Amino acid sequence: MPDVDDFDDLSLGAVFTEPPRPPTPEASVSIYNREVVRDEHEWDTIRINLVGAHPLWGHHLWNAARAFATYLDENSELYRGRTVLELGAGGGLPSLVAVKNGASKVVMTDYPDAELIANMELNVRENTPQSLRERVVVQGYIWGHPIHRLIASNPSPAFGLIILSDLVFNHSQHDALLKTCDLALDRHPSSSVLVFFTHHRPHLAHRDMQFFTKASDGGWRCEEILTRKFPPMFPEDSGDEEVRATVHGWKLTRQ
Repeated sequence: MPDVDDFDDLSLGAVFTEPPRPPTPEASVSIYNREVVRDEHEWDTIRINLVGAHPLWGHHLWNAARAFATYLDENSELYRGRTVLELGAGGGLPSLVAVKNGASKVVMTDYPDAELIANMELNVRENTPQSLRERVVVQGYIWGHPIHRLIASNPSPAFGLIILSDLVFNHSQHDALLKTCDLALDRHPSSSVLVFFTHHRPHLAHRDMQFFTKASDGGWRCEEILTRKFPPMFPEDSGDEEVRATVHGWKLTRQ
């Protein structure tokens, strides 16, 4: 997983500059199979369309997203009947679980790139019945910017849950992410930000964790709530494979 730390602006090429990797298939589909045993008439799979090779890494269904989906499925009390915001959603798997399991409104966002936005809209259409689609809004959004468009279609002026799935490797964007979380999370004591991630570059794990140091310094209570092992996303990469195979889940609440 390459470094993405030296940004001078928020243009697509600047924020997510990556050295080349082997060619990625033009477009692909990944299937999330539900792990929670439910009534046989409920949903059991989610089909995630992924864009082709892309500088925002939207062509992968990350292990963190799979772990996130199962955690949300097992803990629907965190968002049922409440509003949810996902930042850097990619294929939008966690958001789709939330809307299927009773969130009142889900705002699914990623960088305002036409291909990413169109792909998220496709995933909403293919995975939610017509009766639920009015509960989902897909938007382009740059972290740290004003949130008035995010809350324009929301029934409340803030969100009860914010989802950050595999974003903390963007070290230079920690402040922007935390700014959006502070602006967008409501003040209810049960509201939270969930942050799931993998140390894709073990030698920079300490830089990943600076997100939580900054959050704590900014008045957030930070608690690790999950660790889960998966096959590593990039087996050929260097660094401790066990570290690269582990998804960590953290919960941030206001102090």
